[in-house]
Parts: sequence; C-alpha cells; structure tokens
Amino acid sequence: MVRWGAGLRGAVAVSVLGLLSGALVTLTSGPAGANTAELEVDYICTGGPGTIVRSGPVKLSTRVTVPTTLSVGEPLNIGWALAYKDASRFGSPDYFAPGGKVAVTGDVELSGVWRGVLKPVGSADQSGQLEPGTVLALPANLSDSAHTEKAGTVKVTPQKLFVDFTPPAGEVMVNDDDQRVRYETGRWRDLNDQPANNNDHHHDIHRTVEQGATASLSFTGTGIEYVAQRDFRAGKARFYIDGAPATPAYIDASKMSDGTPSNDANRGGLTLWRFLGLNYGKHVVQVVNDEQGKWTQLDAFRVITKELAEPPTEHRATCTLVSAPVSVNVTISGKTSSPDPSNTGSPRPDPTCTPTPAPSSTPSPSPTCVQPTNPTPTPTCTATPTPSPTCVQPTNPTPTPTCVTTTPTPTPSPSPTCRSTTTPTPTPSNSNTGQGNTSTSTPKPTLTVTATVTPTRATPTTPQVTVVPSGGAQTGEASDDGPSGMGLIGGGTAMVIGSVLGGVALKRRQAAHVRGRG
Repeated sequence: MVRWGAGLRGAVAVSVLGLLSGALVTLTSGPAGANTAELEVDYICTGGPGTIVRSGPVKLSTRVTVPTTLSVGEPLNIGWALAYKDASRFGSPDYFAPGGKVAVTGDVELSGVWRGVLKPVGSADQSGQLEPGTVLALPANLSDSAHTEKAGTVKVTPQKLFVDFTPPAGEVMVNDDDQRVRYETGRWRDLNDQPANNNDHHHDIHRTVEQGATASLSFTGTGIEYVAQRDFRAGKARFYIDGAPATPAYIDASKMSDGTPSNDANRGGLTLWRFLGLNYGKHVVQVVNDEQGKWTQLDAFRVITKELAEPPTEHRATCTLVSAPVSVNVTISGKTSSPDPSNTGSPRPDPTCTPTPAPSSTPSPSPTCVQPTNPTPTPTCTATPTPSPTCVQPTNPTPTPTCVTTTPTPTPSPSPTCRSTTTPTPTPSNSNTGQGNTSTSTPKPTLTVTATVTPTRATPTTPQVTVVPSGGAQTGEASDDGPSGMGLIGGGTAMVIGSVLGGVALKRRQAAHVRGRG
C-alpha cells in the first residue's frame, strides 16, 4: 500500500514503481526549498554459511528521506534510518575480541538530468566480546550526498542494502574444554582443577600418551598459537594447518626454545608454537602426538586476527526489497541571472543626412545642392558633424532649386554640410522627399534644406570638391596651389549663370526656327 501525506508547499512528484504491500510514502514540508519525502521500505536479508545471517532471513524496516526541491549548488542529501522489523537479528559469525563493526551500505539509483548511484553508509561498533550468534547492533542512520550542478529533475530510487561485519584486530583464547575443540582420535584425559601455580589457562588441561592421538580446532582468523606446559616428561607434537604440515612442523615440549633439555615440570601457560600470516577466513589446526608414552598436552589455542583493510565478503548479508519499490522526483531549479544594466532597451535615434553606399563602382560624384535665392542670406543644410564635401551653390533667381537626395539609411557614413550664400530673391520653398517635389509660393525669411548625398564608397577618407580648377585633375582632393574658396564660388556661379543664359538663347532659337518653318 502506498499512502500520500499532505503539507508540501511546492510541487512534488513521487512515482510508484510497484504495487506490492508494505511501502509507505510520507510527504513532509519545511522551510522554503527544504521539502522532503520519506519512504518506508521493508527489506529481507539473506546470506550463506559464515555470514552474519545465523538462523534464517533477517527482516529490516527502513525509512529513506529525500529532499524534493533544491536549487543548483545545494547538495542532494539522502538519509536512511534502519531498524529490525521483528525478532530476527544479525549475529556474530564467530568468536572475536571486543570492537567489531557492522557497516550498512545503501544503493540509491539516480536518473534524469544525471545518472549514477549514491552509496549511503553508516556503521556501528560492537561492544563486548563476541561469540557465535551474539546479536549485532545496527547503525541508526545512513547518509550520502551528491553535488547538484545543473537544473532539472532527478529521480531517486532506493535499491538494495548490504550489511557487512568487520572483526576487530586482536586475539581470542579458546580453552581446551571449549566445544569447538575436537579430540578426534586416541584417548585424551581431561584434567581439571590444576594447581594455580601451574599457570594453566582456566586451571585445566587435556593430556594424551598415545601416539597418533589428534585434537583439532576450527577457527576464523589470520593466525593460531598453541598454549601448553613445558615438562621434561613431554615429547614431540606435530601440527597441520588445513590438512597440510605447518611450519614449523613440530615442537618438543621437553626442551627449551634453543633445543636444550628442560628440567621444568608442569610449567603451564606457555606459547610453544604459532602459525601466522593466514588469509582471513575459516581454518583448521590439528595437534598430533608423535611419540608413544610421551605427553602431548593441550591447555588452549589463541586465535589471532590482524587488522583488516576491508570488511570480509564472507560475512556479508544482502537485503532486497519486499515492499513496493518507489522513487522520488527531486526538482532542481536554476539560479536567476541578473539583468544587464547597460541594456536600457531604449531605441537609438536614427541618423540624419547619412549617405548610403551606392552599388556603383564609379568614382564618387560630388553632391550638388542648388539653393533658391530668398530673403535670408545664409540658408543651411544640416547633417551629422563629420568631414563633408563643400557644396557650391549658385545664386539664380529663375530656376526652381533642387536638392537631390536618396532615402536615408542608418549607416556610420559621413553626411555633407551644405552652406551657401544667396542673394535675397523671393522664391518658393522646396522640399525633396526622394519621391517628388512640392512647391509653395509663400516667401519665407529663412530656408533650411536637408540634403542627403549618396557616395559610392562606404566612408570617404578625404574632403570632396564640387568644381575642379581649370587645368587640374579630378582627384577628389583640393589643390593647395589653386584659387581660393571665394574664387571657386564666383567661378562656379558664373558658369551656372552662363549655362542658364545659353539655355535660354538656345530655346529662343528653336522657337524662331519653328515659326520660320511654319
């Protein structure tokens, strides 16, 4: 069954991936940006021989906490609380010194804007000496986090759990009458209540005088030591590890460590033989009496476990979902960028009197601004203040002035400034829009004409002149040795007047000629 809780202040999407019983989804709310979803998920844990699953599967009840709304840069934190669901428990796989550890690792699948696996981990130290079946404490919580680097939706789906037991580094004494010690062959005497001054472990020993009598111990660790008495009545004892002769292969308890005979009697609690450097795991040690009529005694075994870098895989339990698998969608929002203060959004003013590049590749013509005569001696044609060609205007009381322009196009090209001096003759004012001329007969004291010149090049680099001095080349540059500006204006005026008069004379001739033919 899947139940939904209330209280979220933001949008939360939880996908139910199955319909098995036992999955509980609780939605909680908190401060802005801190909404969470809590998933209650049940597990069943199993393992083979030697694992911490001692007597049947172990059931766990877990609660997974996942944030549902984050901003880019905030960590995605996964929390996982654990508890035993019923009377089943994990148990110690063997005898160990105090200080064992239980570690639980979760497996959380991430999909969406990125894919990966989170591994929430928690651990709990075990107090006291451990024996096979000693109940192991679970860590209260697991946790892990992922760094969010981009906006989007991440789906979080809890998967399996793995429970590992790491034994402590240390040693454990196994007495001669421990149930794990087996007296396999021959007759062994159980001698209890030995004198304390013998220094025997637990004040008891086992002894045999039969050649070939064998005792063994199955243990878990990385090394083993043999503890017994040194006595002049003892003989040789041979040792085997996992069925193979050990190194050293035997000891003689009637001699000192340097091989000289000993006069000791019942001197117990001594480590007479050891074998270290085993791989961690299950092993079997055997002690065999090698001489008939000589004592071979067993006081205790000392099991040694060195510090392990990683939890042994042989103790691992694997937990799988038994309730409905669920997933939580985590919404990660991006950070809002601040607007560009330099962008005001206001339009730029259109330039006036701006030349437009002409498609022709011919040399740049000089503009001709023909201004009418009017009562104002200084009409002005105004454009942007850039280097401009000089426009020579004639003073002519007869023809209609024309200012030739093209449609303005906003380009960074220079515009001409036309200035002329005219005689005060009342003439109609004209305005050219590029489509036609409109004339009125009302005299005005001031005439302002706006002219736009279309150069053939994008940006003239030198001032242009309208009239080329006699004998000079049309280079587009003013001659340093030529006439002055006033001379050019006078000459240009005379040329224009002469042209007009010549045209009038030509028209009269043509008219007379027509009348004569008539």
